[in-house]
Amino acid sequence: MKETPLSNCEKRFLLRAIEERKRLDGRQCYDYRNLRISFGTDYGCCIVELGKTRVLGQVSCELVAPKPNRATEGILFFNLELSPMASPAFEPGRQSELLIKLNRLLERCLRNSKCIDTESLCVVAGEKVWQIRVDLHLLNHNGNIIDAASIAAIVALCHFRRPDVSVQGEEVTLYTPEERDPVPLSIHHMPICVSFAFFQQGTYLLVDPSEQEERVMDGLLVIAMNKHREICTIQSSGGIMLLKDQVLRCSKITGVKVAEITELIQKALENDQKVRKEGGKFGFAESIPSQKITAFKIDQAPIDTNDVQEQAEEIISKAFPPSEVLAKPILWASGTAQIGEGQESSWGDFEESEKEEEEDEDEVNPDEPITVEDQSMESGDTGVRTRNQKGLAAVLHERSRDETIVLSDSEEEDVVILEPEIALSRPESSPKQDINKKTAGKKKKKAV
Repeated sequence: MKETPLSNCEKRFLLRAIEERKRLDGRQCYDYRNLRISFGTDYGCCIVELGKTRVLGQVSCELVAPKPNRATEGILFFNLELSPMASPAFEPGRQSELLIKLNRLLERCLRNSKCIDTESLCVVAGEKVWQIRVDLHLLNHNGNIIDAASIAAIVALCHFRRPDVSVQGEEVTLYTPEERDPVPLSIHHMPICVSFAFFQQGTYLLVDPSEQEERVMDGLLVIAMNKHREICTIQSSGGIMLLKDQVLRCSKITGVKVAEITELIQKALENDQKVRKEGGKFGFAESIPSQKITAFKIDQAPIDTNDVQEQAEEIISKAFPPSEVLAKPILWASGTAQIGEGQESSWGDFEESEKEEEEDEDEVNPDEPITVEDQSMESGDTGVRTRNQKGLAAVLHERSRDETIVLSDSEEEDVVILEPEIALSRPESSPKQDINKKTAGKKKKKAV
């Protein structure tokens, strides 16, 4: 997967900021990012963080046959891996041009500079020597991989301890760490790489470029130097022409940066060795800052159990008083109820509202049609039907003959409309007579 290219606006913004002597992370032109070194539980394991660029270094060893042309020298092997975990631009199982260039630069910086005494790695001349393998894994990529990788490699080599051996005749005995203390490697000096990025054909110079700055730079200069100001290797890439004064200025800056980094490495190694001798806690888990969410470390706080009752009373007195609890729920309106709030649920009395509705129905407006509903069921009380019919007769006397009468005798709201002509043809007393006949008929049926 190819990396996402920068847009033209981003490129112009970066270049304009560099022209104004400004950087996105707030650093000055010659400032290095924060360097942090942490060690694992085993010897030769470390993690170097250069800003957000993280590299894991692991050193291992084994007894092998030496090379024919160098029978008394051990073997050094360096391997840098760029996994997709560090950046989506890195493809697994494929050696890119960048990876090959970084591996070659590491070999020239560490192996060709003779920083490790390879003759001390010989066990039996021509037969057995120690092969030291340095594996570097890029965990996160945020620019300047070579500087972080070189620091991680030299730190891991300084921290590594190989098993002790003894030779009796042709027999070689290898001792475990419990039997004999492991032996550190013989290191002459510590070469460290410092990278410089050039912009506008060498007009502007930045130390320790970030990933975004590497995308817009015109050229890169890498100088490997130790604290004695001895240049171990130098490499220029990008195809730009550098003047002698520019290279000399970069070498002077490199000497200052290498001295600071070397002092930081030595302090980190001394602190780790001191903790291991004292039997304290060490490793990656202990190096995680306690303010991060990944650290499950809680400091124990002493608890004073004296005068607990007095302290409790004081806390209660300072606390806010409890809110008032109502004995009965508040009914905001008829037909509503209060549910929850720690009280029993209760519903309001609907009798008053029902009575009011019945009274409203009984009141008839003379300007509107009249609707009479029979509230009784098929098995309802006949007295209720009689009362409704009497009310209907009274209303008919009061109303004029020209008005329309609307009757409803069922619960399903079946409306019967009597036209004014039909009402005029019948005498006024006919409704009463019909109602009386119906009532008499029902009484006879009951008597039977």
